[in-house]
Parts: sequence; structure tokens; C-alpha cells
Amino acid sequence: MSQPSAKLNAFPVFMRVEGEAVVIVGGGDEALAKARLLGQSSARLVIVSDHVEPELADWIAANNAGHINALYDSAYLEGAVLVFAATGDAGQDRVISDDARRLGIPVNAVDRPELCDFFTPALVNRAPLAVAIGTEGAGPVLAQMVRSKIDRMLSPSLGSLAVLAASFREGAEKLLPKGNPRRRFWNEFFSGAPARALENGQPEEAREVASALLRRQEPTEGHIALVGAGPGAEDLLTLRAHRHLMEADVIVYDALVPEAVVAMGRRDAERLPVGKRKGCHSKSQAEINALLVSLGRQGKRVVRLKSGDPLVFGRAGEEMQALRDAAISYEVVPGVTAAFAAAADFELPLTLRGVTSSMVFTTGHDLKGKSLPDWAKLAISGATVAVYMGRSVAADVASRLIDAGLSPDTAVAVVENASLTSRRKFHGTLADLPSLEDRTDLTGPVMTIIGDAVAGANFEKSEPLAAQRHIGAAARTGETVA
Repeated sequence: MSQPSAKLNAFPVFMRVEGEAVVIVGGGDEALAKARLLGQSSARLVIVSDHVEPELADWIAANNAGHINALYDSAYLEGAVLVFAATGDAGQDRVISDDARRLGIPVNAVDRPELCDFFTPALVNRAPLAVAIGTEGAGPVLAQMVRSKIDRMLSPSLGSLAVLAASFREGAEKLLPKGNPRRRFWNEFFSGAPARALENGQPEEAREVASALLRRQEPTEGHIALVGAGPGAEDLLTLRAHRHLMEADVIVYDALVPEAVVAMGRRDAERLPVGKRKGCHSKSQAEINALLVSLGRQGKRVVRLKSGDPLVFGRAGEEMQALRDAAISYEVVPGVTAAFAAAADFELPLTLRGVTSSMVFTTGHDLKGKSLPDWAKLAISGATVAVYMGRSVAADVASRLIDAGLSPDTAVAVVENASLTSRRKFHGTLADLPSLEDRTDLTGPVMTIIGDAVAGANFEKSEPLAAQRHIGAAARTGETVA
């Protein structure tokens, strides 16, 4: 048998304050905090105090608020719809609270719950949309923490989208029957093309596509978001990526994307793994392209979730071309690429004034051909080189760069599972790099960073590559390592 839900002692409501007087009594930090909160509304603010601190005085001037420069008197409360006692003095706040109640005006006394008729919430403002978080005065810091999380989740353009929606409400009620047709329109309005246009700062296009959506009776168009999942840690996912995951009908994801990141998507979204791990592809790239086009034509909102950043060794170019050819709407949501996460794990500056001012992103397979790629000369001249997917060709990478003139003593940092708690870090020189090929225990994605700037990394919690080189050599010759 389910337990009854807890009862609220304070019921949340939204009170009309447009053009109405709201009085704040006090001149210090408490009054300033309330003024900033109420300043997000269209109320007519009046500050009552014979002395205001400079910061509050500046706020009053900047926001055209009223100021009664006098000692408190209950007469100043008359006509107000709300009163805030924010003097910082318990006795004075009690007097103000008593006066407000006598006049029939709801009152809030800062940090004095026993004197409050109502509690001010932590507010997420996307006017006219507002999210208010309250704890009945029990935990203001907790309310602020929750507010911060919700604020990050909601697009900054959501308020503009709500204003636009209000202008279409009458038309939707006239043209669309109740039930699924109307619900489908509003779902597409708030998560489809109109919302995307406003996120991209295109209000006129948002209105145009919303009008077209209202006139159209056929099924909605699909949209594909090529989303960077980052290097693996869930909290490195961008806010925009998270919003797309929460709106997706289908999530198409690579094998390197951790389950914890996929799980951040909408609970009832269909999840389709497509492999794309080195040496083990459950679907070819052509099959993935065809799948995305098919889902788009079905009117699905799809997140194509790629490890790191979609545009860095993610083959996003082929998928974008297929979607363009099929006239399927798409967008790219950048992610934190593995090189940046690996550098952060090592506290490693990828560029360093006076040492290196350029860097190269490459895969180890770029160095397997007969001729060196053009970027090799940059490495030799001091650029930092980030090598993706290079464990199995580490010896090739090292020998080719050394043969080309890069010093064997050049610093090297290696990270398996960058950004995750399971990461492993190794350090050494270019001469030590071939030992990576013998590390069969490294099953996660490996990032190698090479260059003079690597010497500035923090190697305190990393293992030396040199020891692994000797162990690998002994294993190949059958020697015993003490």
C-alpha cells in the first residue's frame, strides 16, 4: 500500500502584482536581495528607510524604484499588495509584520518564518514562464541549489517561446480540434522548429514556421540533432545536449557513449545502439546514414549521440550530407572533445606562452602511410599533438615522428577513459610510447598528447610509461622481470 504524500504547509500561488505597490522596509543587504527578486516583476516597488546602503541606493536609481527617505511609519504600508520586513532588526520586523496584518496586507519578514504570511521562492525567470521553488523557509540554500539546476536545464529562449505561443493560442483553438491534433501541434511548437528558431535568435523565422505548422495537417517533420556526448562524464554534457536528449523520440548512440549518458535522455525514448567502436562496427556508416534519414522521414525527433564532439573524428560530415540530400532538418550540438578532457585530467596546458601556440588533432592511423602528413612539420616545430585512437599504432606514431626529427625526449601524456573516475594516466617520452601497444589491459579509449607543453602537466598521480616499455620488451623475449 502506497504511503500518502507529505502535506504542504504553504500552498504555492502566483499573485498578480502588475502596477501594484509592493513595499520593502529596510536599507541594507536584506532589502537589496528582496528588491532584486521583486525587480523581476512589473510591481511598483517602494523602499522605506531613512538610510540606505550605497549598493541599494544605486539599485533604486537604476531601476526607477520609489524611495521614502524617512523613519518607518505604518502609514507607508497603506495601499500595498505585499509588504516585506527587511530591516535586520527582529523587534522592528515584528512591528512591521503586526502593522501589515492589521491592515490586511500579506507580509514576509526576512529570515523570520514565524512572522511570515507567505514565503518568497527561489525563482527561475523565463517570463512569462516562471518556476518557483520553496521550502517553507526551512532551507533557503537548498531552494537556491534546486533553482540553479532548473535554470541550467531551461533554454534562455523559453520565455520568448511562451510569448509567441500566447499569440497562436486563439488560432490553434479555432483551427485544430481538441485532443491529439491540438496536442501534436503544441508538442511540435514547443520542441520543434519554432523553438529551434528562437534558440538561434531568429524570431521572425519562428513565427513563420509556427504559422506553417498551424496550417499544416499532415504529420510533423522529423529533425536530427548530431549531439556531442563529451568524453564520458555525464556532467560534461552540455545543457543544449541535455535538452535535446530530454525531447528525443529516438536516441541513436555509439558504443563509446557510456550508458549513464544515454540514460539522461527521455525515459520513453527508443534507444538504438549502432556500435562504431574501433574494429567492431555493428552498423556500417552507410547503414547509419540510412537509419537517420528513415527516422527523419517518419517525423521523429532524433538525437544522434556521438562520443566527444561530432565534428572531431565523428564522421558527422557523411551524416550531414545524407540528411541534406534527403532534405531532412538537422543541427549540430558541440561536445567536449576527448583531447580537452585528457588535458584537464593531467592539468596540462595544451598551449603555453613561449613554448607552443598551436595544436594538432589527429588519429594514429594518419602516420601509417609512406609519407608524413602535412601537420608533422608542425609537431617538429613545437605544436602540441593530440592523437586519438592511437594505442594499437603507438610504435608507428613514435618511430615516424622520431625519424622525421622530433626528439625522442619529447614529453608524452596518455589517458585511458578521460574524464571518468575509471581513468588511468601515464607519462613518459616519445621513446617510451611504443610500450602502449603491449598494454592489453587498456580496453577503454586512449588519448595521447605529445609536445613540449606536456612537460608542464601534473604527473603526480600517473604511472610511468618507461616501466611498461621494459615489461613489454621482456614479455616478447621471454625474460623474467624482477
